[in-house]
Amino acid sequence: MRAPDEAGFFCPKALGVYIHIPFCLRKCLYCDFLSGPADLRVQERYVNALCREIREESTKYRGYRVETVFLGGGTPSLLKGEQIQRILGTLYGCYHMAGRCEISMEMNPGTADWEKLTVFRKAGVNRLSIGLQSASDDELKALGRIHSSEDFFHAYRLAAEAGFTNINVDLMTGIPGQTPESCQDTLEKVVNLKPAPVHISAYSLIIEEGTPFYESTPPLPGEEEERKLHEMTRDFLRGQGYFRYEISNYAKPGFACRHNQIYWQRGDYAGFGTGAASLIDNVRFTNSRNLESYLNNERKRTDCQHLSLSEQMEEFMFLGLRMTEGISSRQFLKNFGKTIDQVYPGIIDKFCGQGLLQRRISHKDGEWISLTDFGMDVSNYVMAEFLFT
Repeated sequence: MRAPDEAGFFCPKALGVYIHIPFCLRKCLYCDFLSGPADLRVQERYVNALCREIREESTKYRGYRVETVFLGGGTPSLLKGEQIQRILGTLYGCYHMAGRCEISMEMNPGTADWEKLTVFRKAGVNRLSIGLQSASDDELKALGRIHSSEDFFHAYRLAAEAGFTNINVDLMTGIPGQTPESCQDTLEKVVNLKPAPVHISAYSLIIEEGTPFYESTPPLPGEEEERKLHEMTRDFLRGQGYFRYEISNYAKPGFACRHNQIYWQRGDYAGFGTGAASLIDNVRFTNSRNLESYLNNERKRTDCQHLSLSEQMEEFMFLGLRMTEGISSRQFLKNFGKTIDQVYPGIIDKFCGQGLLQRRISHKDGEWISLTDFGMDVSNYVMAEFLFT
């Protein structure tokens, strides 16, 4: 096993690693992720194939230091503790790992138990992302979740007792039947957990093509009502000491998700598993979504794309503006050899005049441009202006 290279003397490039686990007990009614049920035999074959890919691809990343790992899905916590231990052990055995590597795992409350949690932590997982969505059992049922609110509270207690101190709770707005009162109740129950979560993600329900909700859309809160739910969430969490560092993410100081920041800041990341995406040196590629091919070690990359300069600029703008700190004008100039106003003449000033963007000057870092609170509410409208047509 390679020792962690905390100083990074021999691995100057930072790398995020995403590991996809495509299994779940049952798909939620809104889910369009690459996931589905599978028996224990298929799960074991997949873990073996995943370890093989991680090991065989390692020669391509010898010049990198792994700063973050994210096990997503699907439901990674559906796997046995020993399987997660084997996956992370393969990673640690083949890659240069940062001394304080952030290793996150998504967990469905309906799949957690004490034994798994203790093995997950022993394997190296140091950050859990637990999917609650709502503390209302009626709303959970409407979403097709496999767990109850009590399942969540039980799982959270177990995670805290197992020693996890960096825990995110996923919440959702725009749920069928959700009201301001039920949303407020969920928020209060979450922040009053002991210990309180250090990170909360609050996403909007999006109806995606190919899901049961798309085929038969249930009654949803109206646009104005959902905007108020967003404002309520933002204001309440701010009052509880959580700072909004990205459109849908809130954290206590020092607990922003480092892995997601790699995505928003266009850092390099490598994806392993079916359908996993990677971005290395401005080349984006995706693993095949075909599970049987993957199990048979017939890995194929799809959608391989060498990003043009204009595509890099687009991503710099619409990913960077997701963060409340915004984007650095100085960094844009350094990356692309032109100023933002040269590439997007008049757009920044227009949105500043509409109260959607703001400029601020740092004596240390120069000019930064970021969305206002109102701009975050209509971020899609703003982002569309930075796409070249």
